[in-house]
Amino acid sequence: MDQYVDKIALFIETNQAWAGPITFLLTLGESMVLVGLFIPATALMLLTGGLIGAGTLSPWSVLAWGIAGAVVGDALSYWLGRWAGPGVLRRWPLKQQRTGVARARLFFYRYGFASVLIGRFLGPIRSTIPTVAGVMGMAHARFQLANVASAVLWLPLMLAPGYVTARSLGAADNAQQIAMMIGAGLSVLLGCGLLIAMLRKRRMPARQRRGN
Repeated sequence: MDQYVDKIALFIETNQAWAGPITFLLTLGESMVLVGLFIPATALMLLTGGLIGAGTLSPWSVLAWGIAGAVVGDALSYWLGRWAGPGVLRRWPLKQQRTGVARARLFFYRYGFASVLIGRFLGPIRSTIPTVAGVMGMAHARFQLANVASAVLWLPLMLAPGYVTARSLGAADNAQQIAMMIGAGLSVLLGCGLLIAMLRKRRMPARQRRGN
């Protein structure tokens, strides 16, 4: 797998005009149900972030194409679930991923909208949550809101480690900028954690009432 990652990274570096479309395909595949398990998008996003930090690539093209790919990938997975219904979760190849599907269903059942928003950041269920949302009949508008919002947050965080590394190696004067990027990423993760905690707290009284 590493040799394919190196070849793609070299192609991106030497064919900068293709960086955006390639990023689109990577994030599209990463977000597609099951396909995402076989796409080394994380490693390639780190390398792409490094090329942006080194000034080799324009960040705006990569961000625009990458976010679009992530949105389209999740949308296709969602519509697969809406079209095929619950049976798709019991058929091959999802049938072979019972543990991952069970986790995704439980996560969606507990957190609904937030599960789509946060699920993109959770590798094991990233590509399964949209399909589960479709199967469970989540409203299209709510799904797309969570889909777009999570993609806008997810891609910069995927690129940030490579970008920060390249910038820090290139010039020590960028320490403040690096600290700001890391702070922004930690703020997003902290916000996601607080959102989950709030949702759990809201559900506790309902469970206690049922128990009584």
